[in-house]
Amino acid sequence: MRKNKIGLRILLLLAGIFVIAFGVALSIRSDLGTTSGSSLPYVLNLLFPSLSVGTFTVLMNVLFVLIQVIILGKKTGLAQLLQMPLLLVFGFFIDLNLFLTRSFIPDHYIWQLLTVVLSCFVIAFGIFLELKADAGYLPGEGMLLVISETYNWNFGKVKVCIDSSLVAVALFFVLIFYGRLDGIREGTVIAAFLVGAVAQWYRKEFTFVDHLLATPIAVKYVTEPYMTTDNFVITISRQYGSGGHAVGEYIARKMGIAFYDSKLIDLTAIASGFTPEYVEKHEQKMPNGLLNKLYYQNYAYVNEVIPPNDELFMVQTQVIRNIAAGESCVIVGRAANFILKGHKNSFNVFVHADQEFRRKRVIHEYMTNPGDALKVMEKKDREREDYYLHYTGKEWNDLNEYDMTVETSLFGIEETANMIIKAAEARMSQNNLPVRVALK
Repeated sequence: MRKNKIGLRILLLLAGIFVIAFGVALSIRSDLGTTSGSSLPYVLNLLFPSLSVGTFTVLMNVLFVLIQVIILGKKTGLAQLLQMPLLLVFGFFIDLNLFLTRSFIPDHYIWQLLTVVLSCFVIAFGIFLELKADAGYLPGEGMLLVISETYNWNFGKVKVCIDSSLVAVALFFVLIFYGRLDGIREGTVIAAFLVGAVAQWYRKEFTFVDHLLATPIAVKYVTEPYMTTDNFVITISRQYGSGGHAVGEYIARKMGIAFYDSKLIDLTAIASGFTPEYVEKHEQKMPNGLLNKLYYQNYAYVNEVIPPNDELFMVQTQVIRNIAAGESCVIVGRAANFILKGHKNSFNVFVHADQEFRRKRVIHEYMTNPGDALKVMEKKDREREDYYLHYTGKEWNDLNEYDMTVETSLFGIEETANMIIKAAEARMSQNNLPVRVALK
């Protein structure tokens, strides 16, 4: 628990729990299915109406705390003890909000759908406040963290598995003992994909809470070594199949400087602890498919756990900056032009080519099936666009992000490389940096 402004943090935490409970109540009132975490308490309430949804929520969360205690054993600490009063408050707030919304009954399917969407935005805002408070977790998130950290399992996948299990158990009970599908419907699916995404959006866009909680401290700006070095770096962003790798390799060989492309995979693996195979599979791309996106969005439920893709980018950023600080070189891809912003001797190039030129190279250089070449080109470029936009907030093919763009299909690999070398040397002269010094 953070020590500064603890009173405000506790108020934010309680506000967040209340807002989450209000969102849960709205999802129940929609009658299109509630969230995965509330589906089991709601179904049990349908089967045993003498006990409220809030009561079943408390009982389920007590089980979550017990699971944490069993896993942690002697390592059980204050975090688990603090969850006990929070789960009681959460259960009370759910029943309170169900009472307050008792007259709200959407009577048309469109209104029901809108209520589901509204509940997702409300729940996401409550999660946002809970995380910003950083003063404790509800037992559900606490259990997920304990399982993930103890067994070194991916947090997003653990959450999907637990949520799916809760929904499966609730589905079993409601179908076997209630006879019809209540509590788990399209609203449950919508919440699964929407709440995490909206919570991430809140964290990016709503900065007012950070200002409320900020503690003024004196910060001394320290210039990183890559910004002050006399080393010269040429970064090459490229369309797939345009020959950017070959151009960079030729430049490095002719100028007598280091070349980094696939070598970055091994360096990132060493620095991150990931295997080279994992780095190669996941670098320069964002998670694909609905399930992978769901894994990624589930990291919105925790503050200190970094999604693997983000961790990979952060490590690779430091690797690239260390390289630039240590020697003159050519770096291909990896958003290096953005990562080296502030490097006074960085020359950034975008290499592209017409479709037929690229198609032929993809077929002959990468042994791609001719019938699949165009699809592969589109897929790879889309991955690079999504990756660049996600981590830089800018368009990958925006020419304003580069010092030079060259079409290899017009000039060929070697001539393109020679043009880049000539332009880079002109840049060095403008910076009053002798070529021999820069390339030593």
